[in-house]
Amino acid sequence: MTPAAALERGLQQLGMALAPETRERLLQYIALLSKWNRTYNLTAIRDPEAMVSHHLLDALAVLPHLPLPAEARVADAGSGAGLPGIPLAMARPQWHVALVESNQKKCAFLRQAAIELALANVEVHEGRVERWQPPIPFALVISRAFTQLAQFIQACRHLVAPRGLFAAMKGKQPREELDALPGDVQCKAVIALRTPFVDAERHLVLCELRS
Repeated sequence: MTPAAALERGLQQLGMALAPETRERLLQYIALLSKWNRTYNLTAIRDPEAMVSHHLLDALAVLPHLPLPAEARVADAGSGAGLPGIPLAMARPQWHVALVESNQKKCAFLRQAAIELALANVEVHEGRVERWQPPIPFALVISRAFTQLAQFIQACRHLVAPRGLFAAMKGKQPREELDALPGDVQCKAVIALRTPFVDAERHLVLCELRS
C-alpha cells in the first residue's frame, strides 16, 4: 500500500474528513521526515507507509477527544520530529501550536518543516520545556514523549492556562502512573484509542490541575 492509500484508508477508519490540500501536506511532511531521517535519525521508523500509521494516524486519532475551542493554543512538549504537533497543526489550522524540543538537530528539522510546509500556525521553541516561560499560557499541553505522567505534569504545569488540560499519549493503560499523580492533579479521562493499522494498545490520558 502506498503512503497516500494508507492515509486515505486510515482517515476513513477514523471517520475523519480532511481537505485534499491537508492530506497532501501530511504526505509532504512524511516525505520530508523520511528524507531527513536518513541523516539525522529523527525516528526509528524508516518505512514511509509505517510512518503514516505510527506517526500521522497515531497523532490524528486523538483529535476527536481534545475538547478545545476553535482558536486554541496548544503546546507539544518534547515534540521530537513534530509529533503529534505537526499533524495536529495541519488538521486544525486555526489552532496555534508550539513545538517544544531540546534537541538541536530535531529543532532544525522542525523549523525547516514549518517553512517548507507553510505552517503559519506553528512556532518552534528550542530548549527544555521546564525552563520555557511563554508570554501566554496554553489551553492544552500534549506529549507522547514523556515516560511518566507525574514527570510530564511537573515539567509542564507552568505552561497550562487555568482550566487547561494535560494530554498524555500512552500505550497500555497507565494505572500505576495514575496512582502516582500529584495531589493537585485530577484525571479527567482515560480514553482507549483505535489507530488504524497499528496492532498495539493506545490510550489518551487527560488531566487537569485542581482549582
